Amino acid sequence: MTITADASELQDDIARFRHELHREPEIGLQLPRTQEKVLKALDGLPYEITLGRDTTSVTAVLRGGAGHASADKPVVLLRADMDGLPVQEKTGVDFISRIDGAMHACGHDLHTSMLAGAATLLAEHRHQLAGDVVLMFQPGEEGFDGASYMIREGVLDAAGRRVDAAYGMHVFSSLEPHGRFCTKSGVMLSASDGLVVTVLGAGGHGSAPHSAKDPVTAAAEMVTALQVMVTRQFNMFDPVVLSVGVLHAGTKRNVIPETARIEATIRTFSEEARQKMMAAVPRLLRGIAAAHGLDVDVDYKQEYPLTITDADETHTAENVITGLFGESRLSRWATPMSGSEDFSRVLAEVPGTFIGLSAVPPGTDHITAAFNHSPYATFDDGVLADGAALYAELAISRLATLAAAQASAPASANNAS
Repeated sequence: MTITADASELQDDIARFRHELHREPEIGLQLPRTQEKVLKALDGLPYEITLGRDTTSVTAVLRGGAGHASADKPVVLLRADMDGLPVQEKTGVDFISRIDGAMHACGHDLHTSMLAGAATLLAEHRHQLAGDVVLMFQPGEEGFDGASYMIREGVLDAAGRRVDAAYGMHVFSSLEPHGRFCTKSGVMLSASDGLVVTVLGAGGHGSAPHSAKDPVTAAAEMVTALQVMVTRQFNMFDPVVLSVGVLHAGTKRNVIPETARIEATIRTFSEEARQKMMAAVPRLLRGIAAAHGLDVDVDYKQEYPLTITDADETHTAENVITGLFGESRLSRWATPMSGSEDFSRVLAEVPGTFIGLSAVPPGTDHITAAFNHSPYATFDDGVLADGAALYAELAISRLATLAAAQASAPASANNAS
């Protein structure tokens, strides 16, 4: 049987596992119940399992059965993130979250269940593996930088040598028609940084602002000035996205508060623009504060770097997708997306690529459907088997080409001499 046929046989099991994860989402770096579920899914399969020291990560290594045993066998890594979000679910699905204030609103339950399904497929096809496979079940993608923890703890060398290629996948509840896989070579996702600003004034009576130092008016000016700065200091063809999500000051309408607080997210699509923003934003805010006779504390937090995919690995993934599902299932993005990912940490260390998969429910308008992170975001189980098949086939086919390249290298060297 083929990988896709074998995956179809597992569809119901993968969906049940996904529903178990969805009912009990966990947030951050410590996901004990999720880790327990993943370990149960791997139980009985021939994986070498390592648990995270500082997080509840799971690293599972499968030794390939094809070819000769060698310390230099190629290694491919497959990654799935496992954490949920602090969102109150409002989808109404029959497996809705049972945890108040928590939801798998970004589809990580699908990622985890698809990779668990792929674990079974790879174990069944172990004889086809011309090298080793590392499965990276990662907590803390949603702002906790879980990938960095796993990299520090050795996930990229878990098989005994550095992985040769790495692949991640992410589902969407909007954007693309149901079942469409999405790829892009080069910059695929933006860098993400955080901005926390505290404007420091002097409180007073609302009837006498001249006797106080009003941080509210300065903060309001800062919010608009940041947007103007983006349009006047940055090239429109190297975009910057700055969105203020928090603007807070005061407790009563006739009291001028001591401080005002601004929090924003900043997305950039080149390292040059990122570095320029890091210098320009504090300079602008301090200038405005000084003009008002105030002080300001500016905390510019570097978060996730650009997600940059390798051209060759992206081409490899595209060939696997079209080989399994046909050309009509592939969408090659012309421009990056302004979301960010800590899988960027992995891609900064080893060649690899990142693949989108539309899980928009059939019959739903993918343009107007609620997007990831919405309390109304819904993801269709129908993509689970295909996602598991793609994970597995990426490992099988890439290990085969890597092993073939290794085998031909000595002969080529001999011929050259």
